Amino acid sequence: MEKDGARVIVVTDTSVVLNLAWLREERLLSELFGSVLAPPAVRAEFERLALADHRFRGLRFPDFVTVVAPTHIPDSLTANDDLDPGEIAALALALERRIQNVLMDETAGRAAAIALGLQPSGLLGLLVEAKRRSLISAVLPMLDRLRDDARFRVADDLRHRIATLAGETP
Repeated sequence: MEKDGARVIVVTDTSVVLNLAWLREERLLSELFGSVLAPPAVRAEFERLALADHRFRGLRFPDFVTVVAPTHIPDSLTANDDLDPGEIAALALALERRIQNVLMDETAGRAAAIALGLQPSGLLGLLVEAKRRSLISAVLPMLDRLRDDARFRVADDLRHRIATLAGETP
């Protein structure tokens, strides 16, 4: 996403890139952001799920995502039992590189990002922004496919809020 005309650098966790790949819309990452970084733990989780989970079988980690490892993981992140290795590494990388924007869907990861002064965005917000920029024609059909076929959890009230933000009828 652009901020004051500058293309934003973002660090992604697994969920956003995995679900965009499942939708065959991973291009949205490169169209919305100047640069997308992911730690090796995120790529490894993506590849593990692409092999082990029938929903994601055959998906490929996007070539345009730059894989880079953080050099240091803060103790405060490793002590947080609610975070998985990909979330920990993504947050550490964002902190280390002074990157404010992180793509993360899970509640614990988003809460940790906010506590660290970072700005988390999730898949749904990314889809709303993509529609606002006319990169996709509609959000709800994608959201419903994710919910029904990929078991992406979205409560009905959240679906309604996303529909409103996207200017779509729920």
